[in-house]
Amino acid sequence: MKAIIAGAGIAGPVAAIALQEIGVEVELFEARDAMDGDEGLFLTLASNGHSVLDVLGLDAFIRAEPHIPTPRIAFLGARGNRLGTVSNGRSTTGAPITLMRRSLHRALSVEAERRGIAVRRGCAVTGYRQDENGVTVRCADGYEQSADILIGADGIGSKVRAAMPGEQVLPSYTGLINLGGILPGSGLAPTTGEMRMIWGSRAFFGYAVRNNGEAWWFANIGDAREPSRTEMHKGRDGWADQLTALFAGDLPLMPDLISRTSEIHAYPIHDLPHVPRWCDGRVVLIGDAAHATSPSSGQGASLALEDAAYLAVCLRDIADPGAALARFEAERRPRAEQIVAEGRRRGAYKAPRSSVQMWLRDALMPFVFRFLVTEKSLAWIHDYRVPQTAA
Repeated sequence: MKAIIAGAGIAGPVAAIALQEIGVEVELFEARDAMDGDEGLFLTLASNGHSVLDVLGLDAFIRAEPHIPTPRIAFLGARGNRLGTVSNGRSTTGAPITLMRRSLHRALSVEAERRGIAVRRGCAVTGYRQDENGVTVRCADGYEQSADILIGADGIGSKVRAAMPGEQVLPSYTGLINLGGILPGSGLAPTTGEMRMIWGSRAFFGYAVRNNGEAWWFANIGDAREPSRTEMHKGRDGWADQLTALFAGDLPLMPDLISRTSEIHAYPIHDLPHVPRWCDGRVVLIGDAAHATSPSSGQGASLALEDAAYLAVCLRDIADPGAALARFEAERRPRAEQIVAEGRRRGAYKAPRSSVQMWLRDALMPFVFRFLVTEKSLAWIHDYRVPQTAA
């Protein structure tokens, strides 16, 4: 069997490695010419993501990248008062980590190529045609190639998804804008073992500090109306001024980190609550192409890793490709959509609409973290392990 995978971000290389291990010939098609340049700042891998990497022999390889151990998330109020702590799950290979998205992307791509998986760069998949014998993939430059199956791992704006027949779905704006940056030599003490999240008076802030003093931070601001491209390109100073004003009067380290950061990244947050179909015969969507979730879930990368591993299980255990892909969708869809909904729900708490809402939230949260949001209540997310059979 041969598989073509559209997209060499996170889901694509891991799916390629998992499929290679069961004897499938794989080729990755990637729109970008260069390996680097993946969008985004940093992400956290929870224990369920590390479990997939461990099974595929990748976890130690990923942990060799610069990272911050983050087994816990600490939540603070606007003045820095601690409201509660939640776990990122338990991993047998070590503490869950936070690392730069580009580091994870590059490390997975390097390892896939080291294992002999072919990567065709500068080849953006734009469509396909199929029959009972296979699928022929079409690229933007006119190049075509045939295989037994096509896997769309090409992100939230998936061209493979757009080429599927039937109802089309567009990413849904969540009402939040994400901003962030990196500040070397922050002067702050390392945030040993935790990512710190702060519910500010008017916006949400998160940060972690490496042992060398480098601070990684992000901010979420609420905007019910989705901003235009022009509005998003207001420049570093424009965003810094807006953020500094939003965090004025709150914990001083937030405006301080923002004001000293030389480059600020900004983008509106979208998700995909429900994609009507993940499969079309011999074509299947995985990762963000099928179920993009808000960063508020902390599960985007880990869900993609789960998809990659279980897809290989289905193709190993079920001889008919179409039936294998259908089984994959049936197993993965309920969990993925539940986590997307969870991410949307968590995001709603980040932008209080009034001072009364903020006061109630801060008053209730210590009880919520003590009795409701616990390691046990989050076990359905973090303790999940990919089934090892498709029976």
